[in-house]
Amino acid sequence: MDMNFEIAYPWVFFLLPLPILFYWLLPPLKKRRTALKGAFFFRSAEAMEVKPQESAWISRRNILQWLGLSISWLGILAAASNPKLVGQPDMKVKTSRSFLVVADISFSMDTRDWAGTDGKMYTRWEGVKQVLGDFIEKRKGDRLGLVFFGSNAYLQAPLTTDTEIINWLLSQAEVSMAGQMTAIGKAIGFSHELLQADSLDHKVMLLLTDGADSGGGISPLVVATAAAKDSVTIYTLGIGDPNAPSSDLDEATLKAIAEETGGQYFLAMDEQQLAQVYETLNALEPMEFEEEEYRPEQLLFIYPLAFSLISGLIITLIITLLKFIRR
Repeated sequence: MDMNFEIAYPWVFFLLPLPILFYWLLPPLKKRRTALKGAFFFRSAEAMEVKPQESAWISRRNILQWLGLSISWLGILAAASNPKLVGQPDMKVKTSRSFLVVADISFSMDTRDWAGTDGKMYTRWEGVKQVLGDFIEKRKGDRLGLVFFGSNAYLQAPLTTDTEIINWLLSQAEVSMAGQMTAIGKAIGFSHELLQADSLDHKVMLLLTDGADSGGGISPLVVATAAAKDSVTIYTLGIGDPNAPSSDLDEATLKAIAEETGGQYFLAMDEQQLAQVYETLNALEPMEFEEEEYRPEQLLFIYPLAFSLISGLIITLIITLLKFIRR
């Protein structure tokens, strides 16, 4: 990665002559030192006709001391200016929506009447998994979650931006893992509770099923109305041919759920139709995500600060050693 050198606060170096200014303007620091007292000092001064005056002895610094102070001050200023290496700006995706996929894996999803684009016949769940995986992979701007339902609803993947783990969990799911019934009401109610706990305002639910609600005391329309009050949009997707003798797809209920929450109902009878449904859904719910400019930075202030401390320590040791040698 290409990195450029930058100084965040270059104006700090205008403080470089500050110690000299203090040296000129402030008076010298006076220190009391041990003095030899004479009993006849004033008599001697009178005899010599000399008038005693108050005075002070000013300690002079040698060149090593001045060098050490200068290097330390320069290092402190260099550290305070916050030097750093800055990389090229990248765009950081900020998620703005929660998208919960609620998939039916009841026993009926094992029906082998799903026509693939390769001309082969698959079970409904096999076809849904393949196309749903591609759809999930494209929703990189959303926080995605995965709920499977049959007789009951179960959380398979919590809301996350990691589409790879969601696709892996999707690939591991099999029909009847959640029971053989189709509890649509329970699935919507359970999913609504998950979205209620989420902090994002924009919440979308995609409900896939090939059957009718099996009851269980929870009406799909009642829980859909409650979800609509919390600004949850539900898109419903019917799987399979509703006119087939073995089909019990309740299109009327799915349409009512979508209408109640401001969503839309889709019907997919084969792989090609399902892919078109997902394209339409991408247009209805475009990936609205915010972008933040992120620039990788490596702070360098520690280096001039360490140089200042180490050089000051070395010069202090040299001065102490020279004094010791002179003695």
